[in-house]
Order: sequence, then structure tokens, then C-alpha cells
Amino acid sequence: MGLEINKSSFTPQEFSGFYQRLESNLQALKALLQRPGFGEGPGSLGAELELCIVDRNGLPLMVNSEIRDAQADPRLTLELNRYNLEYNLTPVPIHGTPFSSIETEIRSAIAALEQSASTYQGHILAIGILPTLRRRDFGPHVMTEQRRYEALTNGLSRLRGEHIQVRINGQEPISLRARDVTLEGANTSLQLHYRVRPSDFADIYNAMQLATPVVLALAGNSPFLLGHRLWHETRIPLFKHAIDGAHRSGNSYSCASRVNFGTGWVREGAYELFAESALLHAALLPICNDGEDDLRTVQSGGIPQLQELRLHHGTIWPWNRVIYDDSCGGHLRIEMRALPAGPTACDMMANAAFLVGLAEGLRGDIAELMPALPFSMLEHNFYRTAELGLNARMLWPSSCSRRLEEIPVIELAQRLLPVAEQGLGRIGISTAEIDHYLGIIEQRLEHGCTGATWQLGQVARLNRRYSRQRALKTMLEGYRVRADLNQPVAQWTDMH
Repeated sequence: MGLEINKSSFTPQEFSGFYQRLESNLQALKALLQRPGFGEGPGSLGAELELCIVDRNGLPLMVNSEIRDAQADPRLTLELNRYNLEYNLTPVPIHGTPFSSIETEIRSAIAALEQSASTYQGHILAIGILPTLRRRDFGPHVMTEQRRYEALTNGLSRLRGEHIQVRINGQEPISLRARDVTLEGANTSLQLHYRVRPSDFADIYNAMQLATPVVLALAGNSPFLLGHRLWHETRIPLFKHAIDGAHRSGNSYSCASRVNFGTGWVREGAYELFAESALLHAALLPICNDGEDDLRTVQSGGIPQLQELRLHHGTIWPWNRVIYDDSCGGHLRIEMRALPAGPTACDMMANAAFLVGLAEGLRGDIAELMPALPFSMLEHNFYRTAELGLNARMLWPSSCSRRLEEIPVIELAQRLLPVAEQGLGRIGISTAEIDHYLGIIEQRLEHGCTGATWQLGQVARLNRRYSRQRALKTMLEGYRVRADLNQPVAQWTDMH
């Protein structure tokens, strides 16, 4: 979806040609994945960090193009709404100290962006949803002026109708109607990219799916939307409803959800996820690359671009997504999309370390764990931890009998910390790195504190004296000051 396009409406012939190209791409990918040695390079970790730009009152500041132009940094890209930016962090080898390397780059990037924002009396924030957003901060007037966003809005309108309904339950339920995708732009995340060998893909991907709800419970940082207290990680339902709508019509089964946790455990490998993407979902951006015969490229020993498949796949948003990349000799990655931005660089890297380590630690047992946890129950875990955070209870196979039990997520996470430690050690992470980042997770469990619980606690306290909007602004200023210090959220002790 980072591709710039030059049109936003398409003819039936363009759709027909695009579907033909998708089928050709799939056949080329299938042949490529059967090639001995494909994608066997060393593991790596990369990330994309989405950020908010706010003014001195904590309100959104619509200057993303101006900051991007001032920075002239190719790693910096414009996001959907004019008060958001995305920074593409440098991929690093997975062994040694990858998490601290990325943390250092995050801090450096935010400091540079902060300097540019100061020209407009603004600040840069990493937070899952900016709590001070108002209804007038959404709509066509806040959309970044790039044709692909206009085309995306038009494409989604074709599928679901002009208006969408967003309904989110919680302590203070909310119901909204919208005509464009800018509500989705309220969400900012840290998206991790983990390179894996094709032969290992199914086991690692399934283990990543299994681990995600556990880590999400400890990472929540989005409890407010438009002043309403909602889920600990409100990004999860907001993203889904902003793309798919809150309710489906009677023929909903003819239109698969574009934002999902998946349709089941992966049985063999990456190909089935790409095929699912191509066959279950209507095209939004039917733009063809006429310059390459992908199947012939594979048959002649080359690495195809698969441009149509990659473009189409970028308009479907599973929370863990397979990525094909033709660079570096061609390879596969797992993109982990569920974690929010913030509160601090060290917190984000602790989340990343726990997720990668837990997936690697569970991988060896995944064949025994999958039959014990039906996929529908795993999906239930995902939405419960997004809603309730550290208060959630999860369904999990017993360590003794493998029979399902319901267990508080704090207890489960404490039990799984040694599994994550083993997983990180297995892929060559240094002992000091493991101890540091899992120690941050351990502190959160001990104090019962996440970004979401800190925000909720502060606003509850401030609400005794101030209006909700003033309480949110005051809380956000305290959040910004603490985040600038890069102190783990569990040490923001004025909550306790």
C-alpha cells in the first residue's frame, strides 16, 4: 500500500485483467516456493512505527507533509491522516541485540521529528489512539492528499456501501457513521517484520498466532476514542469496523472480512495465505504491471516481482500477515500488526521481544498445541485480551494434560516468560538483551500496569476535578513527558 497510484476509478476490463494477473502471480509463487533454497537467508527483524503529530494542547496537528519535506528522509512516509507519519526502521539481523538496535533508532527518529514538529509548536507521540481526537478530526479534509487513499475509499464504498457503521462496546459504548476511511487513521501501531525460512513458515506463523493474544494483553495502549472509555486496545475493533463496517448484511458470507485474525491454522505454508487473499477478496486497486511475465521469470530461475499479488494483499489486513519480498534474493516475512505504538521505545521493544521469543519458544510444540485449541477459541482469546487487557481470562491447553483450561492472562504470561526466554536464546539473542526486555514485561505483570491501565487510571483521577476533555489533555501531557524519558510504563509510579 506504499505504492503511489495515478487513478482512483477503474473499468470492468481493468478488473478482469487484474484477476487474470492475480492467478498468474499465484502460479508463479507456487513454483517459486518449491524451488530448493528459496528464501533461506539469515533471519532479520524490521519495523514500521506510526506516529501522531500534536499541537501544544495535545490536539492533532495536520502537518505531516511539511515535516516529511523538512526531514527529506526516505525512511519517513505519509500516513492516511494528515496528523500521522510512519517511520520505516532499518532491518537488523535477528541474533545478538536486535531489539536494542531498533530502540536506539526509534529514539533517534522521534528526536529528529520532534525538532521538525517544533517549527509548528508541535510534538511527536507514539500512542495507539490519540485520546484527544474529536469528531471534526475525521473526514475528507484530514486525509493526506495522495491518490491511493482516495482510491481505497472508493473501492471500499463499492463493496460495503457509501456509509459504514462503527459500534464499539466497553464502559462507555460508542456508535459512529462515516463515509471514508479516516476513522481507521486514528490507529497507530508498531508493525514488526520477521524474516523466516519458507520451510519453517507454517510452524512459526501458527506459533505467532498463538502468542499474539497473550502479548496483546500486556501491550494495550488505546483505551479512549472520542472521549469514550472503550477497550484496552480499541484499535482492534476500530480498525475492523472502519474497514468492514460494524454489521454485515444478509449476504455477508459472500464478502469475507478484510480485517481478521485469520480463517484457521495454517496447514502447509505461506502459499495458502496468499491464495486465500487472492480468492476470497474482491480487488480494490486493479492496477497491472504489464512489464513482466512472472511465471516465465520463475521458470528461467529469476525472482518475480508479483506486483499484482502484493498490491492486492496490501488491501487485506489480517493481524498477522504473510509478506513476499523480491529483494535480497526473494524471501518471506511475517508482519505482526496487532501491537500499538508506544508508550516508549523500550516498551515497544519489550513487546517485540516477548512476541518473537514466545512464538519461537512455542514453535516446537505447535503440532500438539493446535488440536488442543480450536482456532475459533484462539480468535476468542484475541478479542478478549484486546478488550480487557490484563483483566482478561484466556483459554489455554494445560501444561500437564493439554486439555483446555481458562486462566487469568497475568498468570499465563508469567508461566510463559521462561518459554519466551528459551525461544530468544534459541535464535541467538544475547543474554543481557533477553534479561533486559523480558524484565520490562515482568515489571508490568508485577505492577499490573500497561499503557492502557496508566491512561485509564490517570483520567479517572483527573476526572474528579476536570471535564473529560481537560482530563484527557492533562493526562496526555503527562504521558508525553514520561515517554520522552523512555522510562518503562510500569515505572510510571504516580499511578499507584
